[in-house]
Amino acid sequence: MIPSAFAQATVDREGEAGAAWLAELPALVDDLMARWDCVRDGEVTHGQVGVIVPVLHASGPAVLKVSFPHPGNVHEPDAYAAWGGRGAVLLYERDDASFAMLLERAKSSTLGQLADGDEIASVSGQLSRRLSIPAPSGLPRLADQAEGWAAELRQDAADCPGALPVAVVDSALAVIDELGRHQPELVVHGDFHGRNILRGNREPWLAVDPKGYVGDPAYDGATLLKPRALALMESDDLMKALLHELDVFAEAAELDRERVRRWAHLQVVQAAFHGRRHGFGRARGGPLLDRLLAVVDHWAVSWC
Repeated sequence: MIPSAFAQATVDREGEAGAAWLAELPALVDDLMARWDCVRDGEVTHGQVGVIVPVLHASGPAVLKVSFPHPGNVHEPDAYAAWGGRGAVLLYERDDASFAMLLERAKSSTLGQLADGDEIASVSGQLSRRLSIPAPSGLPRLADQAEGWAAELRQDAADCPGALPVAVVDSALAVIDELGRHQPELVVHGDFHGRNILRGNREPWLAVDPKGYVGDPAYDGATLLKPRALALMESDDLMKALLHELDVFAEAAELDRERVRRWAHLQVVQAAFHGRRHGFGRARGGPLLDRLLAVVDHWAVSWC
């Protein structure tokens, strides 16, 4: 039942704890399916940290999602519950102790697969506006991460002297001080990009895999833009293309474009240092990593 690639990635990442969790996973899935009266309805797939089991349920086609226990997954069901199906898949059942949920089934095609950048930016902006509802109690605040962001950025700059101009790092620190420490009381997806927006049946597009934060929706706009840089790498003018998509997103989301741009600047500076330490998902080393770092550095300096 467990995809081999997922099993190997889990053990590589989590070690013995991951192996122990995988050993118990089949029995856990069987127990959840029996408890929630589900029948398996397709091949098991997976994301980075969880398995997705297509099932039939009284509420209709659904998926059983079971994730490896991790702090980043704790508030995913809380976000779904807050949205109640408004722009996101519906939450039918939850077992927080098992990091398990029964969710409305969406299609496998993602917004990120579209070729039209304007459509990606417009659809995601409209969806962001719908997801930005008053936050319920209990969700973690992005503002609580601000001090950690600043400390890490200063340490990165000290450990990688000359990687970016001092003015660029100072500009990113200013974003933390001016936007990061005091944010709106709205629900923020937290990992908002094209791969986490799926074609739906009940609605044209539905968000999945939220982190579930309280904060500034413009932060999600910045998160959306980072993978778009990779898609637009061959553009004649990458920065112009990114700014255009930022404008389309901000208008659709009814957000201040400058606020989105500044959040994007912070996230790109963070990415520039992260890439030097750990590489990127697409490249851990070699010429491709060098090229990606050059793109990220250029973006960080251009939007300072």
